[in-house]
This record gives sequence, structure tokens and C-alpha cells, in this order.
Amino acid sequence: MRIVFMGPPGAGKGTQAKIICSDVGIPQISTGEILRHAMESGSDLGKEAKSYVESGGLVPDAVVIGIVKERIQEPDCVKGYLLDGFPRTLDQADALKRMTEELGKPLDVALNLAVPQDELVKRLLDRAQKEGRPDDTEPVIKSRLKTYEEQTLPLVDYYKKEGILKEVDGLGSMEDITARIKSALGI
Repeated sequence: MRIVFMGPPGAGKGTQAKIICSDVGIPQISTGEILRHAMESGSDLGKEAKSYVESGGLVPDAVVIGIVKERIQEPDCVKGYLLDGFPRTLDQADALKRMTEELGKPLDVALNLAVPQDELVKRLLDRAQKEGRPDDTEPVIKSRLKTYEEQTLPLVDYYKKEGILKEVDGLGSMEDITARIKSALGI
């Protein structure tokens, strides 16, 4: 099963992704982690990514997409994978679609974990306090949510048009949310 896992900051994507990946036996692929791994490995794309990171710039889509392409072709992805944090933009979604179709392994599902903004702010402020993140203030959190709405939320409509979107209510206990996700994925 090839899954794109979406949702705003604070929706619980990371927690739920770990559970689903463990239960299904597929890797959770976080773009942040694979970028760090590529930079540490010294691959050509890793070196290119490192040059952008070291200069304080954002790694261009073409490099990120190349690194994702390399990662999803590794042996542990034969049964599928869960992309966490990618794509974030419509351009990245288009590139991912082309790439997976070229590989003959298109995405099976894009799962969106939906949570109202007031609940997200509450969760993120709570997490900031528990994890000692003094820079995660309410204005900063609201700014992150606004960026998500502008750049990433359009992916919900994109995947709806593709016919692979599954929306899951992200409110309730962790167990209830996990059960809803498994039901939506048919597992």
C-alpha cells in the first residue's frame, strides 16, 4: 500500500503514521529524515541538498523529489510506504504522480487527518509546554497553520480529483482515530 499521509501541524500524523506502518509492515518515509540520510550518505543528491542547507536555503523540489524517488525504490518499500510530510505543494504532488506512474507504482491512497483549527492550536500549545518549546507561541502556531492552509491544504482537492482521497476525523482518543484510519485504509 502506497500512502500519502496529510494533515495540519498538530493533527497527530507522526503518531498515527508509526502505528499504521507497524501494523501494515511498511516504512514511514519522512522527507526530513531521508534528506538527512542522503546528506550523511554523501550521494550526489545528498551533496546537492547539503549545499543548499549549509547556505541556509531551502532544498529545491527537484532535489527533494530525486531523493524521494531513490528512497521509494529501496527494498523495504516493495510492499509499499507511507509518505509523511511530502508532498507539501501542488507542484510536488504533480511530480510525485509522474514519478510513481513512471515506476509503474502509483499511489493507492491520500489520507487526510482533519482537525479543527482551535483544537490544533490547543494541542500545539500543550505540546510546546510539555516538550519545552518556548518558541511555539500562539502567534507562531497560527502562522504555521496559515502556511499549511495556503500551501498544503489544496492537496485535499487535488487528491479528491485523483479519486484517492480518504478523509478521517482526527478528533477523539488516539485509539479511536487509529480505528478510523484503519477502516478508511481497509486494514
